[in-house]
Amino acid sequence: MKNSEPTFDGSHIIKTNEIVTLYHGSKSGIHDTIAPISRKRCDFGRGFYMGTDKTQPLTLICNYPNAKIYTLRINLSDLNILNLEAGLDWALLIAYNRGKMESIKHSTIYNHFANLSNGCDMIIGYIANDRMFVVLDRFFNGEITDMALINSLSALKLGKQYVALTEKACKKIEILDERELTTNDRDKLKHKSEANRSKGIAMADEICRKYRRDGRFFDEILKAGE
Repeated sequence: MKNSEPTFDGSHIIKTNEIVTLYHGSKSGIHDTIAPISRKRCDFGRGFYMGTDKTQPLTLICNYPNAKIYTLRINLSDLNILNLEAGLDWALLIAYNRGKMESIKHSTIYNHFANLSNGCDMIIGYIANDRMFVVLDRFFNGEITDMALINSLSALKLGKQYVALTEKACKKIEILDERELTTNDRDKLKHKSEANRSKGIAMADEICRKYRRDGRFFDEILKAGE
């Protein structure tokens, strides 16, 4: 088996004056000031989540009768931004935020990811979409190695998610459009989400077979980082 130590070099702080158009899905609509108050166990922790791929937030809210999709614009100037490449660091930060590292709390690797976004206003990283979600779960459950996971990233066309972590970042978000989903919209999106998940399962099976002897499993990476 080939070893692949976590190198912790797949992320860096950036500054940019870019203005981007993004999308946000809400179960019942935005009624107050935009704030970083999502549930804690999201991919990159508590924040306000937006994405470049309009379909992704739509599939997350399609089961809610009052769901709304928002088109947003954000000015990234004067923000400290943690930019994550699609790789092992990205996956391990998701593992930390989903509570998958609690068994090694206060270890070197745990502390690294606990502190990775300190001082940042925003995180930019790839979305664990319907297909990628299945592959990540298999990695966290010890069914595939990090090599299988990383190779799957290159096989998927993942959109990016922008997560506003601070009030400073949230104040730079402007709502351009708000649209409520119809019953027909939600039904179509449910089928699309189910189809994407099925594709993810099929792809995970293929990757598992191809890379079953290459790389390290999740528990081995955690043990090496203690």
